[in-house]
Amino acid sequence: MYRFLFFLIFAFSVQLNIAQTQKLPFQPMDVFALEWASDPQISPDGKQIVYRRNGFDIMKDNAKGNLWIVNADGTSHRKLTSREVSESQAVWSPTGDRIAFTSSTDEGSEIYMYWLATGQIARLSQLEKSPSSLTWSPDGKSIAFTMFISEKPPVIVKMPEKPKGAKWAETARITDRLKHEADGSGYMEPGFTHIFVISADGGAPRQLTTDNYNHRGNLSFSPDGKSIYFSSNRFEDWEYRFRNTEVYKVNIDTKEITQLTDQDGPDHSPAVSPDGKTIAYLGYEDRSQDHQNTVLQLMNADGSNKRVISGDFDGSVSDITWDSSGKGLYFLYDVHGNTKVGHMTTSGKITKLADNVGGTTIGRPYASGSYSVSQNGTLVYTQSRPEYPAELAVIENKKKAILITNLNASALGYRELGQTEEVWYKSTFDGRDIQGWIVKPPFYDASKKYPLLVENHGGPILNYGDRFSAEIQLFAASGYVVFYPNPRGSTSYGEEFGNLLKNNYPGQDYNDVMDGVDYLVEKGIVDNARLYVTGGSAGGIMTTWMIGKNNRFKAAAVVKPVINWISKTLVADNYYGYANSRYEGQPWENFETYWKFSPLSLVGNIETPTMVMVGMNDLRTPPSEAKQLYHALKLRKIETVLVEIPEAYHNIVQRPSNLISKTAHILAWFKKYE
Repeated sequence: MYRFLFFLIFAFSVQLNIAQTQKLPFQPMDVFALEWASDPQISPDGKQIVYRRNGFDIMKDNAKGNLWIVNADGTSHRKLTSREVSESQAVWSPTGDRIAFTSSTDEGSEIYMYWLATGQIARLSQLEKSPSSLTWSPDGKSIAFTMFISEKPPVIVKMPEKPKGAKWAETARITDRLKHEADGSGYMEPGFTHIFVISADGGAPRQLTTDNYNHRGNLSFSPDGKSIYFSSNRFEDWEYRFRNTEVYKVNIDTKEITQLTDQDGPDHSPAVSPDGKTIAYLGYEDRSQDHQNTVLQLMNADGSNKRVISGDFDGSVSDITWDSSGKGLYFLYDVHGNTKVGHMTTSGKITKLADNVGGTTIGRPYASGSYSVSQNGTLVYTQSRPEYPAELAVIENKKKAILITNLNASALGYRELGQTEEVWYKSTFDGRDIQGWIVKPPFYDASKKYPLLVENHGGPILNYGDRFSAEIQLFAASGYVVFYPNPRGSTSYGEEFGNLLKNNYPGQDYNDVMDGVDYLVEKGIVDNARLYVTGGSAGGIMTTWMIGKNNRFKAAAVVKPVINWISKTLVADNYYGYANSRYEGQPWENFETYWKFSPLSLVGNIETPTMVMVGMNDLRTPPSEAKQLYHALKLRKIETVLVEIPEAYHNIVQRPSNLISKTAHILAWFKKYE
């Protein structure tokens, strides 16, 4: 009897312990607990890595980040400084004895120095604006950087002097610039970005460029430290040649600027070889396409002997770094929704070094991430899988990648995430192979049919991949099989595939998405009677197009869409960039085509209950676009609701509470129509 009673008590305690430790699906508040690594920088000797450790501040509802340092084997993981402020842009000195970085102060962002031997830090600068593109000189005696310099706006009238104590309206805001506002920051202060140098011991910075042109992006010193290579658009009509940039060099002593490239297109990211004889750079000759591969090019230091070395590679090259021998360069590239680190010799031979780079776009699974390489070839990069955001991974001596951080052990260690699977299917339009991904609900039961939630990606010239996504995990945790496809027009499948939408968007990308839906239905994975669809930006366009073309979905959530290409094109912050790449001519020159591809042209067909969502400060797909759809559906008496997110630009989920709010509104709307 006692033995039986002991067995019952033991069994009950085991069951209780299992119940107490059973994992839960990903929860909305888990978003605030997420952390991710970014911008890893390895020391010249390959022994230590400094990186930015990012997270969310639940009280201030924003992202935060500061610098941490860790040995390449994962030991001695610690915060770089004791300061609890924003820190970023860490760069090692050539000898690895110091780290320069930027950090916020009460007056703005400044340049700081950290000494490895003593752990001391010091502020080097007192700048008018925030510095960017920090770059050490080869001798370690100075640091180059870029900084915005304000200009006075044009003055048209002079107001009479107001009476003492009077409270008049704010002064009129006047602009005569082609680009005068930017989504994410709003009205652009007049001025230009210039190149500066400052002593590594501190002091006053010296400005090297002065003309009214922007000098942004990567900087690269010549080995003798006498010149800096950079990219800019220094043409008189630079505003209207907005796709064009060239590579230049500036003499640090004389400030003389020499133009080195001249093709019509975006030549940028110059990198000087170790011996100083060769300049690598990125770009392409502009053909006004929706998508063009960015190629890796070389030229002599004086601009002669230009040649493309990545011509046999059907993909875009980014983030180039010379190897220590000067015989090749490291770079990033995407293949089928997965970002990789590669090495390309100066003769064009490519070797893949690492997979699964990414994980710094927390909301949705877009391409992202970065890497760094030491003098001895040790590679560190931000690695992501669907199970975790960016962690640091290290490859030494071309061996297997080893994760050296586990930033989300507490946030995700006790969560059951939805499993991500790659799917391929055939296009019914032209037989092409189309890729997508599905995420199954946690605790998936293969004997059941689940509702399907289609998540269309933005761009449309972007790609989704097998990367962590908080939004998609929240969708899956609510019991949906989530399908996120890469239809034609997506990147990472070659230039021809990415350019299939030229003058044809939306087009057969609609068929590609619906073919994926049919594939999942035919496989018995999802219930054809319970289909739902959402997407943001270009994904919002596709969502509207889909419900305008068919009535198969029980409900839709259209997020920050373009509804009317005619109105959007001349209102958005990038209004000047659409003609001849998206559609031929300007809207007033090609009204019929702009209208034909506007989802508003299909609104008379829509019967699907539709939520419309937009950030109230969105400058890329302005709220007027969302309101056109909402108002049209209201006039047609279609079930609809308008969700406006206060103080949000196009990137609605920049604040973590808005990420939670966005997914919660979509899920609540879909649940209403189960």
